[in-house]
Amino acid sequence: MGDSSRGRQRRNALRILFEMDINKTDLEEVVRNRKMVGEVEPTEFTLQLVKGVTEHRTSLDLMISRYAEGWDLERMPRVDRNILRIALYELFYVEDVPPGVAIDEAVDIAKEFSTKDSGKFINGVLGRVNRDSESGGIEVN
Repeated sequence: MGDSSRGRQRRNALRILFEMDINKTDLEEVVRNRKMVGEVEPTEFTLQLVKGVTEHRTSLDLMISRYAEGWDLERMPRVDRNILRIALYELFYVEDVPPGVAIDEAVDIAKEFSTKDSGKFINGVLGRVNRDSESGGIEVN
């Protein structure tokens, strides 16, 4: 499975998480609604990302709150918040994704789906997290 394919799957995971966030719904409902309009089932990697983010959301959000200096999680753009959740999930819970890839993908997705400043913001947050993680300064559960 190539990286471009994974890139598409990350974008799909973002769309699903965004929809869950806006509609205050769960993955099953989003998938059911998408099927009704003829969309295909999400891929395994997409589902892994969505389920992983959902399962670890509390610790991911705590990390975002700690590292997104000057930003209240609830006031952060939904897209940015979900891009960060996906990237942090990949950094800490997905074995076969190198940190650089997770961060670069998150920045690319932010540039594509969010504001012009989002790429820089997301790169800064993830860069700080990754530095602390590599120096052993972060524990995740």
